[in-house]
Amino acid sequence: MPEYETHDFDVIVIGAGGAGLRAAIEANAKGLRTALVCKSLLGKAHTVMAEGGVAAALGNVYPEDNWEVHFRDTMRGGKMLNNWRMAQLHAQEAPDRVRELEEWGALFDRTKDGLILQRDFGGHRYARLAHVGDRTGLEMIRTLQQKAVADGVEVFMEVKVLRLLRDADGVVSGAVGYWRPSGEFVAFTAKSVVLATGGIGRSWMYTTNSWESTGDGVAMALWAGADAIEMECVQFHPTGMVWPMSVRGLLVTEAVRGDGGVLRNSDGKRFMFDYIPEMFAAETADSEAEGDRWYDDHANNRRPPELLPRDEVARSINSEVKAGRGSPHGGVFLDIASRLSAEDIRRRLPSMYHQFKELAGVDITAEAMEVGPTCHYANGGVRVDADSTATTAPGLFAAGELAGGLHGSNRLGGNSLSDLIVFGRRAGIGAAEFAEGRTGRVTVDEGEVASAISAALAPFERDGGENPYEVHHDLQTTMQDLVGIIRTGSELEEAMGKIEALEERAANVSASGGHQYNPGWNLATDLPSMLTVSRCVAQGALNRKESRGGHTRQDFPRPDPEMGSVNFVQGIPTSTTDTSGAGGTPSVRSITITPVPLPVMPDELMALMELKEAY
Repeated sequence: MPEYETHDFDVIVIGAGGAGLRAAIEANAKGLRTALVCKSLLGKAHTVMAEGGVAAALGNVYPEDNWEVHFRDTMRGGKMLNNWRMAQLHAQEAPDRVRELEEWGALFDRTKDGLILQRDFGGHRYARLAHVGDRTGLEMIRTLQQKAVADGVEVFMEVKVLRLLRDADGVVSGAVGYWRPSGEFVAFTAKSVVLATGGIGRSWMYTTNSWESTGDGVAMALWAGADAIEMECVQFHPTGMVWPMSVRGLLVTEAVRGDGGVLRNSDGKRFMFDYIPEMFAAETADSEAEGDRWYDDHANNRRPPELLPRDEVARSINSEVKAGRGSPHGGVFLDIASRLSAEDIRRRLPSMYHQFKELAGVDITAEAMEVGPTCHYANGGVRVDADSTATTAPGLFAAGELAGGLHGSNRLGGNSLSDLIVFGRRAGIGAAEFAEGRTGRVTVDEGEVASAISAALAPFERDGGENPYEVHHDLQTTMQDLVGIIRTGSELEEAMGKIEALEERAANVSASGGHQYNPGWNLATDLPSMLTVSRCVAQGALNRKESRGGHTRQDFPRPDPEMGSVNFVQGIPTSTTDTSGAGGTPSVRSITITPVPLPVMPDELMALMELKEAY
């Protein structure tokens, strides 16, 4: 076995987005030796792409806003599949976490009175998103990164983590990976581990996710004995770029609609009024003029139809396109030019202005954007305890998009950034407390280290094996075509079979060249994670025989009360000896799925769900 360097800490955090940074800051503040390990460069995490704002009931624009309303919005948006305790903690603690960012130097846009300004977003009853133009995620990362480095958190950049490591008692006690610049291997030992590796979107052809979002964290957690939950509930953002093809799927922030942008079909009609569910409106609008009045009627707390929850808007766009009323390149039109002045657009949406100008040759101050649904966010993820973020694998904690439970079947815009800082902090506390409870020297199973390194190097030893890019392309095609925004039982069965076949191909991929910055090898080591996560999504979607939130079954088009009372929990039995999967991991066939009753919500919180105010 090749030599590898080693590092020992009390807590290691894998992933340097908002959740990972916040966890590392908290664990370090407890006086523990803390390391932050990231796949890319520090400051380049996918959090920077969350542009519109961070949701928190500060009450700066609408004083009547409070955590109870935010809690109710989150539960309703998630179609009640949420972990109620996570939704409660999130709504209660988000304001303090935002103010904390401000204390650490974050520069938010301001009201005339100097308070943090808040904007409208889909599914939120009140204007609730604290923001910095349309670059909020970037400001969050800048602030947290500066705080972490200043506090002395040790950072390991450009490390691709392959597997989690356990001690003789099965407690997660480290990780093994390699330096992407050199290809040399490195192992970390720790008394506890926090996973904050983000999303899974690179398994779909069209996605807002960056290259890092390959589902590594969810897969590694499953391989280490943790559970996953609600993996079928993948959110397709309503507005991704649809042209040119080279940037198809790139995010068009919800802030465009939050600042008044409207959706039109090829006939120029503002079609969203045709899709208003009764629960969101007390009346319908027969004309755009009436719709504008409805939009501005804040006294009655009504929301424009473009700001329905994301699953509703995405399905509406999909319906318009299928009905032949789409834009020339297969989307619809998003119009902000007729709603705001050119000066206001450039001031409030600078990133969107430059993105379309530079990538698509479109001046959004003068013409409409072509947009359509794109794979955006994993509502499900690793199953965690709400208060501590502990997973079902001892010694392992999880936070951020990686963790499931908070969002139920559909996430409200802006809740992702507040999720990161609320549960990132809690993960840091939980991991620190667990580490403080472990005594003696931490050891790991050397056999697991050797197995991971051997499997990672195997592609170099094969001549004429599968091309990892072709396997990845076929996986993306399978997920886009068969496990997309609208699903059927027969297509999901087909997807399951194709994923199994792709696993066999991925187990035979080859890599050429050296180990240094070798993208083909990097992709070969990503494939096992993507296949594991894709199997979980398809398996969960096949079992959830209803349509709810981000999960739509054409053959089961309505919500089912019985299905709505359970979460689908997936795992790999710890007794399994099957390592026939790609990269020497457990085969996707070993993943089990079990319906588990939802936690019972206390009566005082359930009473909040019964209020019927219009959005």
